[in-house]
Amino acid sequence: MNDLIELSDEVRAALEDGTPVVALETTLVAHGFPAPVGIEVGAESERAVRAAGAVPATAGVLDGRIRVGLTEDELARFTPDARKAGPRDLAACAVAGEVGATTVGGLLVVARSVGIRFLGTGGLGGVHRGYPTPPDVSADLVALATSPVLVTCSGAKSLLDIPATMEYLETLGIPVLGFRTDTLPLFYAADGGPLVPQRVDDAATAARTAAAHWQLGGCGLLLANPPPESIDVEDLIEEAVAEATRTGVSGQAMTPFVLAYLHEHSGGRTREVNRGLVAANALVAAEVSVAFAAL
Repeated sequence: MNDLIELSDEVRAALEDGTPVVALETTLVAHGFPAPVGIEVGAESERAVRAAGAVPATAGVLDGRIRVGLTEDELARFTPDARKAGPRDLAACAVAGEVGATTVGGLLVVARSVGIRFLGTGGLGGVHRGYPTPPDVSADLVALATSPVLVTCSGAKSLLDIPATMEYLETLGIPVLGFRTDTLPLFYAADGGPLVPQRVDDAATAARTAAAHWQLGGCGLLLANPPPESIDVEDLIEEAVAEATRTGVSGQAMTPFVLAYLHEHSGGRTREVNRGLVAANALVAAEVSVAFAAL
């Protein structure tokens, strides 16, 4: 590709011969779970992608380059000390020689750059509660609006203003597809979110919809997949967001703070649900990528 982005031999060969490829982030590995659980979750996601017949392309910044397709030893370097690498951070992180864990937004930039069309993750960033005070909107949304990539996730992150995020997605022209659901999942909960504009009931329909959208020159799409297990933690989320505000936590530190709070105060239940949905979304992303390759 170039001196900045380095593809593994497996990912490079897959892209050259048309084998389905699914991009996976490393922020989940470094900051989504306590060590070493994050590394285990990353490996589980890769296994899910392979089980569906696609090639996993886990990406992060290491040793001055953006690596796409990581070895086990490289994946293990994404510890809680890793820098969160969103779209604004990728180049600076590489030049500084820091370990950078890709966010969804950062991974979308990488996927767009190398021609990967599918991405699996936990939840999408969006409009934070209380907007416009603070005026916090995730860079994931702009990255999705500028990247022709289908993102499979369990809706937006639970700490966000979900209705406002849906409105923002519409404003940006980003299609939201409900995978076997009529409503947007609330990350930990399958039900209770706003209606989605389009439901799809199988991977083939999702793939055809994405292909048609891209034929029109469209941007990225969101494929909302309900979590395999559903729990109601809205009260805990409100407590966590209030505690973050009280202690001055904001910006990129908000999500890991809220996740840690939820994990602690739910007795680990949110961690298990999160772990299950990440692997499930990787699997669905891979199934859609395989269906797309067959079109």
